[in-house]
Amino acid sequence: MSSLSRELVFLILQFLDEEKFKESVHKLEQESGFYFNMKHFEEEVQNGNWEEVEKYLSGFTKVDDNRYSMKIFFEIRKQKYLEALDKHDRGKGVEILVKDLKVFATFNEDLYKEITQLLTLENFRENEQLSKYGDTKSARSIMLVELKKLIEANPLFRDKLQFPNLKSSRLRTLINQSLNWQHQLCKNPRPNPDIKTLFVDHSCGQANGAHAPGPAAGNPLLGAMPKPGGGGFPPLGAHGPFQPPGGPVPAPLAGWMSNPSVSHPAVSGAPMGLGPPTNPGLNHPAVSGAIGLGAPSNPIPVSAGASPISLGGPTNPGAMLKHPRPGTGFPTGEYPTGADSDHVAKRMRPIGVSEEVSLQVNMAPGNYAQSSHGQQVLYTPDDIPKTVARTLAQGSSPMSMDFHPTQQTILLVGTNVGDIGLWDVGTRDKLVLRNFKVWELAQCSMALQSALVKDPAVSVNRVIWSPDGSLFGVAYSKHVVQIYSYHGGGDIRQHLEIDAHTGGVNDIAFSHPNKQLCVITCGDDKTIKVWDATSGARQYIFEGHDAPVYSVCPHHKENIQFIFSTALDGKIKAWLYDNLGSRVDYDAPGHWCTTMAYSADGTRLFSCGTSKEGESYIVEWNESEGAVKRTYQGFRRKSLGVVQFDTTKNRFLAAGDEFGIKFWDMDNINILTTVDAEGGLSASPRIRFNKDGTLLAVSTSDNGIKILANADGVRLLRNFENQNRPFREQNTKPIVNPLVAAAAASASGPPNAAPTTVTPMILQNGGDIKGMVDIKPRITEDPADKAKLWKLTEISEPAQCRSLRLMDNLRTSKISRLIYTNSGVALLALASNAIHLLWKWPRNERNPTGKATAAVTPQLWQPPSGILMTNDITDTSPEEAVPSFALSKNDSYVMSASGGKISLFNMMTFKTMTTFMPPPPAATFLAFHPQDNNIIAIGMDDSTIQIYNVRVDEVKSKLKGHSKRITGLAFSNALNVLISSGADSQICVWSNDGWEKQRSKFLPTPQGSSSSSNNTSDTRVQFHHDQVNFLVVHETQIAIYETTKLECLKQWVPRENSAPPISHATFSCDSQLIYATFVDATVCIFTASNLKLRCRILPAAYLPQNISQNVHPLVVAAHPTEPNQFAIGLTDGGVHVIEPLESEGKWGAAPPAENGSSSSNATAAGQAGGSAPPGAASSSDQPQR
Repeated sequence: MSSLSRELVFLILQFLDEEKFKESVHKLEQESGFYFNMKHFEEEVQNGNWEEVEKYLSGFTKVDDNRYSMKIFFEIRKQKYLEALDKHDRGKGVEILVKDLKVFATFNEDLYKEITQLLTLENFRENEQLSKYGDTKSARSIMLVELKKLIEANPLFRDKLQFPNLKSSRLRTLINQSLNWQHQLCKNPRPNPDIKTLFVDHSCGQANGAHAPGPAAGNPLLGAMPKPGGGGFPPLGAHGPFQPPGGPVPAPLAGWMSNPSVSHPAVSGAPMGLGPPTNPGLNHPAVSGAIGLGAPSNPIPVSAGASPISLGGPTNPGAMLKHPRPGTGFPTGEYPTGADSDHVAKRMRPIGVSEEVSLQVNMAPGNYAQSSHGQQVLYTPDDIPKTVARTLAQGSSPMSMDFHPTQQTILLVGTNVGDIGLWDVGTRDKLVLRNFKVWELAQCSMALQSALVKDPAVSVNRVIWSPDGSLFGVAYSKHVVQIYSYHGGGDIRQHLEIDAHTGGVNDIAFSHPNKQLCVITCGDDKTIKVWDATSGARQYIFEGHDAPVYSVCPHHKENIQFIFSTALDGKIKAWLYDNLGSRVDYDAPGHWCTTMAYSADGTRLFSCGTSKEGESYIVEWNESEGAVKRTYQGFRRKSLGVVQFDTTKNRFLAAGDEFGIKFWDMDNINILTTVDAEGGLSASPRIRFNKDGTLLAVSTSDNGIKILANADGVRLLRNFENQNRPFREQNTKPIVNPLVAAAAASASGPPNAAPTTVTPMILQNGGDIKGMVDIKPRITEDPADKAKLWKLTEISEPAQCRSLRLMDNLRTSKISRLIYTNSGVALLALASNAIHLLWKWPRNERNPTGKATAAVTPQLWQPPSGILMTNDITDTSPEEAVPSFALSKNDSYVMSASGGKISLFNMMTFKTMTTFMPPPPAATFLAFHPQDNNIIAIGMDDSTIQIYNVRVDEVKSKLKGHSKRITGLAFSNALNVLISSGADSQICVWSNDGWEKQRSKFLPTPQGSSSSSNNTSDTRVQFHHDQVNFLVVHETQIAIYETTKLECLKQWVPRENSAPPISHATFSCDSQLIYATFVDATVCIFTASNLKLRCRILPAAYLPQNISQNVHPLVVAAHPTEPNQFAIGLTDGGVHVIEPLESEGKWGAAPPAENGSSSSNATAAGQAGGSAPPGAASSSDQPQR
């Protein structure tokens, strides 16, 4: 079949689908074999229509085509067989066994025998392999996941899983264009031809009318354009061959957002051509005879956005649009566009149309000096907030921020650990800090309860104020939305808790449909829901997205309330507050994470999106046509995360990108300016303007927030500071912390020395130090005095920390690998003799959370069978092998190797599920793909990296770039890359898409050091929480690198060449600390943001006195949710869990910044104020980029 014939099949498929001929659609899909409809396939499987499932598959593959096809048919028939047995229908089971499963006996006779033996069991779940078979519905869902993977991997389905990207009703459009052409060729064209058939070419009969000119010579496209005097192709009414599908008449977006009443007969009576109506707004013969899909034939253009308004009679939003069909009948270049066409449309508005209605015309803005949106307002680049006026320490990474709508210095913050904070940025006061907690756990769904038990880590996805500022909402990454009421100052109260979605709640907004305040949420379950903001009752649920819904944007035009929503497949939909489904279906640039926002006056619509490849877009939309009006320039080729944006003053756009903030004038696609806020911002910082646009909150890489201000914003903050200073001095004197005062007095120096102002500690909320106000008055402070107050914390005795040695009854050798389970309730170790050890903490009164802790002794866990998880080993000594393991995200299984085959173990039963990849080469490092547990990256001792699909037992790619064995692998979900490190001290960056090497760099050897050739020369890598920067660990140094350019941002090296080597290091769970172990058994704790040493733990603090001096930690692991807890594995086989004292709560204090600079060469000894004990080091910091 030719390419054009194949494309015609797709056009017919689209037409049949739009006309709701569902059975015909799927029959044509099967018979042509051009498009495999995965959604239809899933529905048939879930419904158990096995005959239809196999019949549909037969159009694309047969059982014996390849191993993928064989597995697909086997899984389907096996499921059908098990369902028959589950219903105790043995007759049906025997029939399936003979007719359907017999074919597989020739390929695997033992398997067929085992399947046959199931007939002898009363319950087939007595078979060990089927013991976890649940109910029919869940079994079908599990099988579907397997089938989708097999289909996607099957080469016979290649290029058949994606339907071409066609505009709506493409076949109608082509027919429309053909009829236009035929009408132009008529010898006697009529102004209103009556088209009754498509079976023969159209020809107007003899008439006393104007003759239409023939096609223009040399340019048939222009010749096809109808002229004003030649008439045109009229609407195809009830007598036409095609009726509009589904009843509602398609209309542009501006149509259903404007006047909602009985529609004008010119709109509802006769749809134009084969698609949506054209412009019937003007009673002009050329207009009434216009054809095509929205393209007017009159030379005086009327914009699509203006047409419903210019009728003088409102249209009906309920009968408007399911999927708008943009006009494609004629080249649009012949008509004025943008501001010109909109102004013409406004001039030609019929008499009687009110000025109020005319405001809905989407007038394009003029040049920079003026705006067509209302009254002329002049702005300059100086109106952009650029000055850093405040720096706030939030304590965890801000994920979302929002200023109060009326109290414009009140800032609401939600963070990556579930905290919410409330700041008065004018006074620098932290008014509120609340940790995440489910208010009524018993009233929540079992799905939420089990999700929290399995993984209690929760992040805030969005915070937002209600329009009047009396409420604010918080959307969390697990199921829940919490609504607080705000009563001024730090007084917030619990108002509503809603178990809103299955999975994460990705966005939240407030709206006023029917003059009633509502909460709008969207989530991973692909739905948008509307809740009553007073009672929490659900009012609407909007279904129609095929992917998790990422954001919502409620808005109103006149008295029409609607919601835009975006999903992770790049689809934009719009909804009215009814149950009639989505009104539009657009594709967002980037096709991934997209947010939408209106200008402050509500007349201009913008969106910001980032693709999976890191390409970012900010665009303005033409609401009338549902098309992109302009695309703003200035993003790098690949952004370092999902870009966030905001709008202000009806004039400026801002986006966080490339460690700064980029600004655009709305009327100019070129970037206006870029601000780095004096450095320290995250790769794609979160940003938020206050209502007046005088302040801009920006997240920083060190878990803080910077407040940028313009001149008006600076004056605003100064006013607050001056108003509150007398109040502060009056109210803080009686409650100055005596310890702080004493420390200040001792460090004050001689009487004539410059005074040191001490920040008082104010206790609020009944003495709750979590609500402590962060007072930062203007002070003159001597950095030298500040340094004198700080002292390095050194722990040299067991009483100075909490340390627990985990007991085991196995004679194990050194601990080579160590990791906490993702839930934080257990610790898994791999010893050099290839044996795994698993300690689980009990849940009891002393440990109500069941999490790992040094205060409670865990149990060395073994299944009732008594078997051990033991890796396959080779003839060589296990001590010489390079062990490695990786834990699945749900803690259900572990992939592990100790020089032999790679083993996959069940973490509950300890059984070996499978082994694969026998050496040589041997695996030396393993890492799961962050988005697919079936894909693993395997580093080899022959210097290659193999990308392996466990499910289909296939090596997808082999990466070559190192010269020695692979010693470290780490995936970045944000950047879609894999970082590798090797014993050759080289770091490589690989793309996850095509697995090509993007860049590489050799780790520089510090001057004067010599790296040994044994295992301690391994280079390890680990990504920071921001997924952009990563930690590099080598025996000679610790460094922080930036991924996209492989630049070293920070480096720490031992001060002396004779200092003990580093054995291992890791980030804390929040990436704020780095735990490093040394071969002299010292443990050092660094502040991750600047690699300054803050605490040193000497061996005597955790090792018994009678232990050998050669015992030291080989590996360190950080707890997944407790940032101050870590565990170390020792060379004698011991494992220790170490925490600070409860009275301390953290490891020492961060050393002071030197004159505000992040770059310093101060030594650890200098910081401590004395000589450095063994293992001390210098902080050789490179400038922050």
